[in-house]
Amino acid sequence: MNIAVVGTGYVGLVTGVCLSEIDHQVTCIDIDAEKVSSLQKGISPIYEPGLSELMEKNIKKGTLQFTSEHAQGFKDAEVIFIAVGTPQQADGSANLNFVSEVAKSIAQNVKQDVIVVTKSTVPVGTNYMVQSIIKENITNNNVKVKIASNPEFLREGSAIQDTFNGDRIVIGTDEKETANILEKMYKPMGLPIFKTDISSAEMIKYASNAFLATKISFINEISNICEKLGANVEDVADGMGYDRRIGRNFLNAGIGYGGSCFPKDTHALVQIAGGVEHNFKLLKSVIEVNNNQQRLMVEKIKSRFRSLEGKVITLLGLAFKPNTDDMREAASIVLAKELVAHGAVVKSYDPIAMENAKSLLPDNIQYYSSAKRALECADAAVIVTEWDEFKNMDLAELHSLMNEAILFDGRNCFDEKTVIQADIEYHSVGRKSLLSSHSLINS
Repeated sequence: MNIAVVGTGYVGLVTGVCLSEIDHQVTCIDIDAEKVSSLQKGISPIYEPGLSELMEKNIKKGTLQFTSEHAQGFKDAEVIFIAVGTPQQADGSANLNFVSEVAKSIAQNVKQDVIVVTKSTVPVGTNYMVQSIIKENITNNNVKVKIASNPEFLREGSAIQDTFNGDRIVIGTDEKETANILEKMYKPMGLPIFKTDISSAEMIKYASNAFLATKISFINEISNICEKLGANVEDVADGMGYDRRIGRNFLNAGIGYGGSCFPKDTHALVQIAGGVEHNFKLLKSVIEVNNNQQRLMVEKIKSRFRSLEGKVITLLGLAFKPNTDDMREAASIVLAKELVAHGAVVKSYDPIAMENAKSLLPDNIQYYSSAKRALECADAAVIVTEWDEFKNMDLAELHSLMNEAILFDGRNCFDEKTVIQADIEYHSVGRKSLLSSHSLINS
């Protein structure tokens, strides 16, 4: 099939590249001509494992191309995906301006019958808004435009894997024929197809992310209780996870969720609920717990030292999760700002995200080319992002690198046995602190 994808951000680029991999003719469209020029050379604007390789492969194969011209991109397209950003507004609702502009452009440029599929995460009712905008602005009344909702469920850092090995593909349409065409388009992926109406498909995306965010905030609240009772949250989560009704996934205590989806989508769903006069108390609490979780780590660091004034604290990891350079709603932003505000000298290292971090973190944050350099002469270190590089580091080396081997593990990367063998002072989330043989608490 001939497919156009409008937007070459995270969702649009991954969608376009993966559809080209199953031999559809895909044109990705972006109004940024400089970005398009780089994409045409196979240079990805985002870090996502395996993405650049698939781009280069399918550009050479001739199934993937890029343009900044909507008219060119829409020519002969049988399906047009809208995959532009829907950033969070001040009140928490989704900004649909980019979606509206794409809908107008489709109306003004499309010359043939087409299915318009919204891939962006949008509030319930947005697809019908797109349909209305197209009808109001269509320049060729002989063209038939069908609409569909096709939300994405990709995890940054494993998006290619998730695309070809996902749990399901959700197709929301009001017409059986449209659903069948999209099902055929996706058939080579061999994934379960779930068909429903448009409004339900839109809600599935928000409900899914809100539920996962709820699991994270729930286990973080349990972890805070565990610390006060002397229980081990990892054992609690493992014991819970054996219950098939609960499952172990997303029961990992830490310093909260971040990224482009969970924070934005939970706020948006609260606003959607408010729009129909429903007070979504549970989700409001989920958001509150997550916001507090990041600051609890700062409080833990503060309670360890009499004062943070002049203390050198190293942040290991800046991205919101490993295997991505995405800094949106990253815990490192809150940690860095709070530590600086309390007078700490903050050093940092991330394998991928440091350039993106520089515009979001305080100006006086120090950046280093390796974890070892960032740890030199530090009074304490904080694992913020669970990169494999940090999970596999030799904890015993902290003694020779740092002023004192004190590690705050915001992602519970290490077990008790490993920490005891390394003889370091170790503070994690929802587990008892472990002291080294020469720790001087409140030094």
